[in-house]
Amino acid sequence: MSGPYVIRGSVSLPEAELMWRFSRSSGPGGQHVNTSDSQVELRFDLAATDALPEVWKARALERLAGRLVGGVISVRASEHRSQWRNRETAAVRLAALLAEATAPPPKPRIKRKIPRGINERRLREKKQRGDTKRGRSGRDW
Repeated sequence: MSGPYVIRGSVSLPEAELMWRFSRSSGPGGQHVNTSDSQVELRFDLAATDALPEVWKARALERLAGRLVGGVISVRASEHRSQWRNRETAAVRLAALLAEATAPPPKPRIKRKIPRGINERRLREKKQRGDTKRGRSGRDW
């Protein structure tokens, strides 16, 4: 791999905790595909890692619950003919997934009162639209 994959700030994926598995990939490559293990499956034990702060880990476990199998997240890559490029793709994909899952929740929206002028303008325009539509009916023909 080409270096540490940063999740956010100074937190990165520890290479010792990444589990790689290689298998034969489908797709382009001709006879080459039949002999080389270019598909990559990258597994990361999210439940047992110490690389993430506890708050981030809890947030990620909650948000990625549907993708976890026994606390382990799995990412596959088989887009490229080269195993090396598929390794890079899988690692980047995992880092992006964890970055999104550990992001802090958005700030709640503060409800504000609608200004009176804006509300009056909305009601006036609504009344005009209603009058226009009422004028289209053929009652007085």
